[in-house]
Amino acid sequence: ALARPDKWYLGGLDGVVWAPPFPRWLDRPGFWDAAHLLNTAIQPCFAVALLDAEAREIPLATAEPRWRPGALTVNWRTPSGAMAIEDRRVLSGGILESSWRLAGAAAASGTDAAFGSEASAGTSDASGLRVAPYFLVAFTAQPAGLVEGLDPTGDGMRWVRTVTDRAGRELTVEMEICGDGEPAWRKALPSEGTATPVWAHSPFAEGGLDGVPGPLPSDDIGWTWVAVAFRVGAGDAAPVALRMRLVPRLPGQVRRRANRPGPGTTAEAAPADAAPADAARPDAAAAAPVDWASFFASFPSFTCGDAHLDRYFDYRIHGLGLNRIEGRWGNIRNPCIAEGPGYFHVPITYSAQCHMMEMRWRAGGREAWGSLLNFLDHQKEDGSLHGRLYPHHLEGTDFYHANWGDALLAVDDMQPDTSPGHRTLSRCYDGLARYARWLIAERDPEESGMFTVVNHFETGQEYMSRYMAVDEAADVSGWRPRLRLKGIDVTVYAHQLFRALGVLAGRLGREGDASDWRVVQDCCASAINRHMWCPVAQLFTDVDGRTGERTGVKAAVGFYPLLTGLVDGARLDAMLDHLENPSTFGTTFPLPSSSVDDPRFSAEGIWRGKRRNCPWNGRVWPMTTSHVIEGLLRCWRRGSERAGTLAANMLPRFVRMMFTDGDVDRPNCFEHYNPWTGRACHFRGIDDYQHSWVLDLLARGIAGLHVDADGVEARPLPHGLKHVSMGPVAARGRQLSVELDGDRVVLMVDQERFSGTRERGVRVGWAEAGP
Repeated sequence: ALARPDKWYLGGLDGVVWAPPFPRWLDRPGFWDAAHLLNTAIQPCFAVALLDAEAREIPLATAEPRWRPGALTVNWRTPSGAMAIEDRRVLSGGILESSWRLAGAAAASGTDAAFGSEASAGTSDASGLRVAPYFLVAFTAQPAGLVEGLDPTGDGMRWVRTVTDRAGRELTVEMEICGDGEPAWRKALPSEGTATPVWAHSPFAEGGLDGVPGPLPSDDIGWTWVAVAFRVGAGDAAPVALRMRLVPRLPGQVRRRANRPGPGTTAEAAPADAAPADAARPDAAAAAPVDWASFFASFPSFTCGDAHLDRYFDYRIHGLGLNRIEGRWGNIRNPCIAEGPGYFHVPITYSAQCHMMEMRWRAGGREAWGSLLNFLDHQKEDGSLHGRLYPHHLEGTDFYHANWGDALLAVDDMQPDTSPGHRTLSRCYDGLARYARWLIAERDPEESGMFTVVNHFETGQEYMSRYMAVDEAADVSGWRPRLRLKGIDVTVYAHQLFRALGVLAGRLGREGDASDWRVVQDCCASAINRHMWCPVAQLFTDVDGRTGERTGVKAAVGFYPLLTGLVDGARLDAMLDHLENPSTFGTTFPLPSSSVDDPRFSAEGIWRGKRRNCPWNGRVWPMTTSHVIEGLLRCWRRGSERAGTLAANMLPRFVRMMFTDGDVDRPNCFEHYNPWTGRACHFRGIDDYQHSWVLDLLARGIAGLHVDADGVEARPLPHGLKHVSMGPVAARGRQLSVELDGDRVVLMVDQERFSGTRERGVRVGWAEAGP
């Protein structure tokens, strides 16, 4: 159902992706555009040429490609109409694979000509067409001066190259082009000039030097070209696969050669590098290789009759898989999800909270736990956390605030720690307790119960009026600390962290800790209610840390207290009024990051006369919309029917926004969108950006399935969809599913059936559901 002709992103579900944002060479076979080893780009990769028996290139023209998760299939045609089918995949272990099948003999007329008519020599088959040996050639050009150790291997050529990330930090990578079996020939040649994936532009097209040269020239002018050729026949039973393998040299890793897939297979290669298993991980013994089929199968299925919601649930699983990182990358020791492709392809604290919410729906919850454990592995001495994790260094990682408390509770509710003595949960509790103490000491030394933002980047939400209210130069000072803004978002995060630590202390039998966390939670709650509600704005706002005055700036983060259980009555009604008012936050697509009546509001993301990459002065960011719908869902579960009705209205509009031109066959997930038109920031080129928790909201809001430590409940939002089903869901060692049919709700817990009505729902305690 996800197949389409206009997409090309491929990933190996382990940290290597081929998702060039603006590819130049999609119309050439192979992978010439950049691939990423986590956040570091490598380019060029390799291209493929088809040569006849006399090593002359056979031109290939492409028909419409077909993409689906994990594979891009391209049908190529030769001048005579013969067909060559290429399947591009990224496999685990850093392998880019281009697998080929040539059409067999066919009728000797018209456009149905088979391979064989392209060759100038060879034998004939029964149709009278010549069937000659062809050559598939994998070739690349690597920057001169950055390549060393160029050597032949049993099935290709290998070398070592130095690459750099956006900050200029170097990474050494072992690279290899190879194929199935013994190559027909291999060549390497330094060359001046340019490098393109056009065989006619390579130095091999004219013949010249055969074999592999001796020591490479020491100058850094030009390129080092490498080519490896394999024989292929028309109609061969098994495809011929050409591959490039990328393996970084990272500190602390055991190096071993990966097992390669056999000819014509799509099996995942074993990881080329393996870090020691983390003994505190809940499933340290369960690190089996992951492929696309098993990844999709480990999530529940979901259908509701709304084509956009159905399609997006599945598409979201693809986005999570594309950005999955296996826990074997130096500093990244646990499986997790990257924030997005390109330089976002690393763990980032601001989005890790989202990944924990969504990956708890995958059986086992490995990535959900790993998304926190990776940061705790490298917690700083003062208790703070790195904002990003790089595989080979921890410099320039910055810092982001995140809602760790809600995320960890959600994961432990659904995929609880089963290690002896709750070792993993204890480790998470201890690490977040240290982080909470750092927040208290460094970001609220005044003991106000409100927490300080020191620059506009650390909230993950730059370029907004909320910062300018306390410093007119807030947007020009980069990451340097200069603000004293008591942020409503980070204060809510702190409140939820203290609450979670109190709950988890109880689960771990640390009752003394639980009472201590309740004290700071209550202090924070009092500050939110007494000091951060702005009667003029009729919304929660930030507070100027210098004066103690409310800023009065209306921003989407002003709705975050909906998460806490602290809002009801007239205040809740006023906030819901804003969400329905097109003059503030009730835009066509929910919801703008800054109010429509903000003097700096721009639906197009223009700030100080310049379109910004990441503007928060009016664009819809799926991150904040997820927070707000989550808050409405919680208010509804606490008894607010109006909040439930609004959530049921906003969630489908939110999802529909993430389809290009509303086309159900073209789902997307960009960083931000226009709140009136729904147009994404295509100019950024960063699709499949995992900065929200849509799958989780569909599962709990539309299907109505809620799992906690005490039991399971099926109670959907009042959305009006007649038939909804989801399952099986693996949670707390049980198999769950839910069916909505008209007014009836059926909840299955293992093999037991429980029924109820939509309005009242059905709740089952774990003790009621049998062993």
